[in-house]
Amino acid sequence: MKKIVLCIVVVFGAYTTLMAQSLINGELKNLLNQSLLYFPKVKEVQQSVQLAEDKLTLVELNKYPDITADASYAYVQPKIEVAFGDKTFQFSPEHNVSAALNGSYTLFDFGRLQSNIQKAKLELQTSKHIAEQLKHSLFFQVSQLYYQIVYAKKAIEIQNQVLQLLNENKIVVESQLKNGNAIQLDLLTIQSKIDNELNRKIDLENNVQKLLNLLNYATGVSKISEGQLSVGLKNYTFDEAIQQATLHNPSIAIARDKVGVSKAEVAITKLNEKPVVGLKASVGSRNGYLPQIQDPRFNYNAGIGFSVPLFNGGKTKQQIKIQERGLALSEINVVAELHDFEKDIQAALIDIKSNESRIKNAATQIEQAALAQKLSVSKLKNGTATPIEITSTNADYQRALLNQLQYQYQLCNAQLELIKLMGMELVD
Repeated sequence: MKKIVLCIVVVFGAYTTLMAQSLINGELKNLLNQSLLYFPKVKEVQQSVQLAEDKLTLVELNKYPDITADASYAYVQPKIEVAFGDKTFQFSPEHNVSAALNGSYTLFDFGRLQSNIQKAKLELQTSKHIAEQLKHSLFFQVSQLYYQIVYAKKAIEIQNQVLQLLNENKIVVESQLKNGNAIQLDLLTIQSKIDNELNRKIDLENNVQKLLNLLNYATGVSKISEGQLSVGLKNYTFDEAIQQATLHNPSIAIARDKVGVSKAEVAITKLNEKPVVGLKASVGSRNGYLPQIQDPRFNYNAGIGFSVPLFNGGKTKQQIKIQERGLALSEINVVAELHDFEKDIQAALIDIKSNESRIKNAATQIEQAALAQKLSVSKLKNGTATPIEITSTNADYQRALLNQLQYQYQLCNAQLELIKLMGMELVD
């Protein structure tokens, strides 16, 4: 039975990992991992997490006693002395020396230390969530950039297809011109269309270079291979997406962390009205003891102290009032964050659904435009089509291909937006 359960767990874990890995392709995963190592802002946030850990350690160290070693020397004049008859008695030496080992320890602080430790832990958690938020934001931007490059490269491929067809048509028109079946205007019309498409291709190539420069800025990588405009995201309902966002989105987690920190601050301030009980002890050597005031002597002391606040003009109560108001604002901010996420998730789901429908419709348009183009080419070869008709069918075919490509790109962006909102991991 145990083996069966173990197998189920292993299979489920492997399935979960596979699902996580199928969201994006391997090339994009490598780029995202590279961005974590390359982008300077990541290192800055990692240092802030380390700083919060150090602060937590510092607060926890307050549970130990404070021990100091003190030594002093003082030359005192005039002498402290009294005359009795013909004799003089000195009550304090001119040369005062003292050395001691002092210790203090808070015996009862009525929860102050634990409250401060809890606050430091919450601040550490907030730092980690901020680091996670930066990672998600960086991954989202790099992914967007990656798919922009893929989109531009595929648009260039479409341009190359259109240019190939136009050049083939130009050869036919040139042949007809030689045979007297076409006029010079027909050839110029085709050439004008070719030049226009070449300029569009140059614009796309320039855009790719700019995008690759941005990619290099974020990851240190300046080239990518041919990728696909696809994200392996399953369909989510609105309720499922909201649940995922509530559990995993770092922005919502940060808002909740602020609520926790505000509650801790209120609790700490309220403890300022409680007393403090502490121990103090000292052991050492000093001079000044009668009758041999010049000779250092061993001494020690130990005691317990009790301090209770009685009146401070109402400052503590006012501080509690301010912090409780800040707590209320933090709680409202969580509600506002969730409300904004509901709107953004709904918008992302609408974009996903609409672009999926557009892609399906574009397939029919491409099929129709391709067939019309073949017919116009056939007519051109037979001398029954005009260059205007050829130009029009080529433009329709190009538009259909670009429309489908645009919808695929928009679908990727909408899916990435939903992944970001739900706080899903793109890289394990």
